[in-house]
Amino acid sequence: MSDYFVHESSYVDEGAQVGKGTKIWHFCHVMGGAVIGERCSLGQNVLIANRVCIGNNVKIQNNVSVYEGVILEDDVFCGPSMVFTNVRTPRSAFPRNTSSDYAPTVVRRGASIGANATVVCGVTLGEWAFVAAGAVVTKDVPPYALVAGVPAKRIGWVCECGETLRFENNTAQCENCERTYSYNPSEQAVKRTQA
Repeated sequence: MSDYFVHESSYVDEGAQVGKGTKIWHFCHVMGGAVIGERCSLGQNVLIANRVCIGNNVKIQNNVSVYEGVILEDDVFCGPSMVFTNVRTPRSAFPRNTSSDYAPTVVRRGASIGANATVVCGVTLGEWAFVAAGAVVTKDVPPYALVAGVPAKRIGWVCECGETLRFENNTAQCENCERTYSYNPSEQAVKRTQA
């Protein structure tokens, strides 16, 4: 008996590694070269491709395909029907389907991607970044950044708990959880200063 749950309608191919306490719900397919951490949740109709690496406590909502070349670190959230790509110049007549053809995409710890957002391959989403629903991410997103639109642009900063931060004199304290942050204007970067 395994120490993770797989719904009877789903397939986990031989060779896949799935961590303790992970739940794989209806109509999912986990390919043989995938590595999934502990306490993850794969919603209905999720595909995890070969050589995908997923950390612990990752939530992947319904209708998401995580293609080869994508790395999801711990505590990442992928909203319903969001899209990853893995080839910069896809052509049906000129197949690009080997590992060397894929542009890597890295989603750092704690980042959230909203419903129906698209993440174009070759980018990194920084720690605790927040991608709004429907956004199209075409370039790297800094840690703690809130991005929205097509193409996605930074419209603010967010706390690790997900609340929007309001900076005064380059410092902010979350109104929800009281974590504090500093903003460096020359680098346009945010760092947490206190839990």
